[in-house]
Amino acid sequence: MANVNPLNEKVSMNNPMTTNPMNNMSSGSAANRMHPMSNPTTGHHINPLNAQINPLNAHINPLNVQTNPHSVVNPVSHDMIPASVVPAAHHTTPINPRTSNLAARPPHRRGDHHMFLTSDDNAMMRHIEETHIPDGRDFDVKPLVDIIEDIVHRATPIAGRVHEAKVQAHLEALEEKAPHSGLTELLNYLAYPIHRISMELISKCANKEDAHSTTMSLLHSLTTYAWDTKVAITFAAFAQQYGEFGLLVHQYTTDPLAKSVAIIMELPEIMTRQDVLKQKFDAIHDLIDKMLDVTKCIIEFRDVQTSHNQHVIITQELEMLINTAHISTAAYWTMRAAVMCAAMILNLIAIGHEQISSTSEAWELSSLTHKLANILDHLRKVLNLCHQKIEEKRQHDAFEALLRLLRTPHIDNMKILSILIHSRDDQLPLFDGTHKRRVGLDVLRRKHVLLLISDLDIAPEELFILHHMYAESKTQPNRPESNYEVVWIPVVDKRLTPWTEAKQMKFEEVQASMPWYSVAHPSMIDPAVIRCIKEVWGFKKKPQLVVLDPQGKEANNNAYHMLWIWGSLAFPFTKAREEALWKEQTWNIELLADSIDQNIFTWISEGKCICLYGGEDIEWIRSFTSATRAVANAARVPLEMLYVGKKNPKERVRKNSSIIQMENLSHVVQDQTLIWFFWERLESMWHSRTQQDIPGETDPILQEIVTILSYDGSDLGWAVFSRGLAEMTRGKGDLIVQVMKGFDRWRDEVSDVTTFVPALDRQLRDLHSPHHCTRLILPSTTGHIPERVVCAECSRPMEKFIMYRCCIE
Repeated sequence: MANVNPLNEKVSMNNPMTTNPMNNMSSGSAANRMHPMSNPTTGHHINPLNAQINPLNAHINPLNVQTNPHSVVNPVSHDMIPASVVPAAHHTTPINPRTSNLAARPPHRRGDHHMFLTSDDNAMMRHIEETHIPDGRDFDVKPLVDIIEDIVHRATPIAGRVHEAKVQAHLEALEEKAPHSGLTELLNYLAYPIHRISMELISKCANKEDAHSTTMSLLHSLTTYAWDTKVAITFAAFAQQYGEFGLLVHQYTTDPLAKSVAIIMELPEIMTRQDVLKQKFDAIHDLIDKMLDVTKCIIEFRDVQTSHNQHVIITQELEMLINTAHISTAAYWTMRAAVMCAAMILNLIAIGHEQISSTSEAWELSSLTHKLANILDHLRKVLNLCHQKIEEKRQHDAFEALLRLLRTPHIDNMKILSILIHSRDDQLPLFDGTHKRRVGLDVLRRKHVLLLISDLDIAPEELFILHHMYAESKTQPNRPESNYEVVWIPVVDKRLTPWTEAKQMKFEEVQASMPWYSVAHPSMIDPAVIRCIKEVWGFKKKPQLVVLDPQGKEANNNAYHMLWIWGSLAFPFTKAREEALWKEQTWNIELLADSIDQNIFTWISEGKCICLYGGEDIEWIRSFTSATRAVANAARVPLEMLYVGKKNPKERVRKNSSIIQMENLSHVVQDQTLIWFFWERLESMWHSRTQQDIPGETDPILQEIVTILSYDGSDLGWAVFSRGLAEMTRGKGDLIVQVMKGFDRWRDEVSDVTTFVPALDRQLRDLHSPHHCTRLILPSTTGHIPERVVCAECSRPMEKFIMYRCCIE
């Protein structure tokens, strides 16, 4: 990042350091002004350095460049003789910029706002930095700034309607703040410096010193303090004067003492010009607001440096970033604004009506407000970047600490769970979905915990199936396989998407539908935990179940597929248990269909042939069921058919189910959620099986799973025939219908129900063609996708493509 200081933006196109203002005046007007290098009271030459580095006049007020580059911002006596009545040759009094002709100000031209430092600016900033010799004392000046804010908002002598509303809003906000703790102790150290700076402000203004010289003098007086303390002391000194003036204005009409003091100050006469005073004090109020905002930013930078040094070794990158904020520049201009405001209040008292009607003064206030607004914008940008860097470092450290914790053995799971689910302000971190109440983490102590990880858009079908499995496991709580609990961890990354009321309602809706435990609020999941969930446990979009054993050790980074395939029988949901279950498993109708229809187990026990079929083409369904029913009747084979539709059951599958029932073509799965579960569970089998140490081309179970999934990837129908737990065959829709319609050719091979499936299998194999196009479609959100998948038809590696699909019925 380039170390460029945008805080020295020019508000004027002319620079007295490079342009002689005398050349811009007529010979007549030049006679009425003293040479810029002369002292306005003695005529002697002044320090050339002061002539070169007056950024307020050079940068803020082009009017002063045309008239007097070293005009004063201080009270002027009433006996000052106007220039119009003094002969030009004898004029030795400096022209007050408050009463000079506004037309002298050159017109503003586009492109005058330079963002880079000139050599003179660098010289000025170097002199400012040279005044800074801190002694290491660290003051928390926030209580003092709170008091300053209270004073300047309550002391506003007069304000327009807009500013009255702003003042009221500020006061209401201040009243809600906690009492100023630590202020008394702070003032034990800073009361005298504040008083000394207040006196110095009055003295410098009385001696007609310009704003830059006064500000530099204050910086020298406060050389040992930190930048935020310098600003706070100077601001407090001005606030004291502003508050005294405001107090007098508020009370002189009702308090005799205040009235007498006001008469001496000619305050009643000044206050008669309400219309002009409103504009003046509105401008002062705008500037004070910016001074407060910049001051708070400077303090916040101090807090960033202090707190970061205390807890973490400050990084070189962060140091460089803080340097680009140019705190010294911001402090200088804020202190200079305080000098300007103090001088204007004193001028108002000193020269009364002449000062009230000064239009150039209002313009200077506006220009300086604009200057501070630019400074504030830059400070906030850098401050935001600093907070981002600190947060990144904090999150990195928290992430590394979490990884170390996960690898460390523990007595129980409380340490791990308290890190994963961070309770704030001693709130109970869990919501009990069964009893609808908040509970602590102790309910999970030394239990197997399944962390259900998902976003807020978890599918209702998944919740339905999970609810069913969870309820089934709790029917016999004394069983070993029931000794686990589920906790929903909602993954909501607020850094990417803000938390809204709609999301809160969605969260509460999903949470209310869960009978298990859930995190009380997504904010209890630290960003470091979310990073762990995504990078270590591999969460993308699809829900997953991370298993923690009773000691808090990760037993499985995703037991979702195990639960889908075997339910609670998969307990304790470890990789070893998954491997053992597959070793016991064979390919049969029970594994394929499971419990999508309770009639299946009855049909198996009765020795019937079972046919599962799917597809969307209702005409093929009519043709297939008619032909198959005819063959079963002719062979006297007891056959039951069940329609399982397609994955992601849409309206067409619902219509097909209705037609099948109306025409009595076969059985159908009554619940569309169970159709979804049939295909989702089949995908889980594929994911689980591919992670076993078995080559795909020699794995008969995986080949059968891929075949059924590829059937669903096509637009054609398909069917699986089975009897008992041993005999199975399957085929594509067109081959199945062809074989069934040619039953007369193989009728003799079917003697009874025991020979039907083997005979059908032989017929399908005889008609198998080497020409095929197999498609296996898997969603990209499923997580693990193997690089190599073999075709179930020919055992060759399948090509991998990316497909985008939008299906609207």
